Amino acid sequence: MTEKTREFKFTKRDFDFIRRISNERTGIVVSDEKFDMFYARLSRRVRELGLKSFSQYCDLLKNDAGGDEVLELVNAVTTNLTAFFRENHHFEYLQDTVLPQLRKINKADHKIRIWSAGCSTGEEPYSLAITLRETIAANGGWDARILATDIDSSVLSRASKGVYAIDRVNGIPKARLRRWFMKGHGQQKGLVRSKPEIRSLIDFAQLNLMEDWTVDGPMDLIFCRNVIIYFDRDTKIKLINRYADNLKEGGYLFVGHSESLFKICDRFELIGNTIYRKTG
Repeated sequence: MTEKTREFKFTKRDFDFIRRISNERTGIVVSDEKFDMFYARLSRRVRELGLKSFSQYCDLLKNDAGGDEVLELVNAVTTNLTAFFRENHHFEYLQDTVLPQLRKINKADHKIRIWSAGCSTGEEPYSLAITLRETIAANGGWDARILATDIDSSVLSRASKGVYAIDRVNGIPKARLRRWFMKGHGQQKGLVRSKPEIRSLIDFAQLNLMEDWTVDGPMDLIFCRNVIIYFDRDTKIKLINRYADNLKEGGYLFVGHSESLFKICDRFELIGNTIYRKTG
């Protein structure tokens, strides 16, 4: 896309300012290659506001005392690629190894606490809830909760409803799909909705990992997949150590397929394919 074909003027100076604001709020490092992506995602917002250029949008951000427009910016530029049972080996390990261990370790209080950090539109926490229901929670008497957080308020709103287009669940086996989802009819045709049995396990909340936060822990395990890949080294070190602080001794941390804690944090040991266990 060239400057002549763009609806709004978007300069390198505009881009640098906007990505700095984004980095300060989210910790995400934005490369020069994201110039066109930022334009594509934010031009709709510029149009909605009735502005004539990105320069005017930058002025709006500078004077955004309440932070409302910065939140709109974050919602627009954060990536929300996800799927049910993505990186399925994680869920297999959870079902076959982690949850049976937790059933023994936590038999005194019958509590399980899981955090899905960067949950996007909810496919990950619902996959976790299904896995829980099919193992520990199916036995009754267990207080199992999943905290699902994201910086993007718009995807959290969608996630909390638990409604998805049918093509989003095509990868789930039919028997499992019938067990945990309801098919829509009439105006809802082509959609499915998660059943209350799994929605009831999840608490959705907006949370910015770069800000001061507290969670109701300690956690038995944390899923933070395909999140730290966007952060610089110092931010990764700080965040992973905070995760360690909020995990039980021996707690688990699951990261994305292209992520690693090597030379980031020595409080975990690698026990599987992108699966770590807290050691200190």
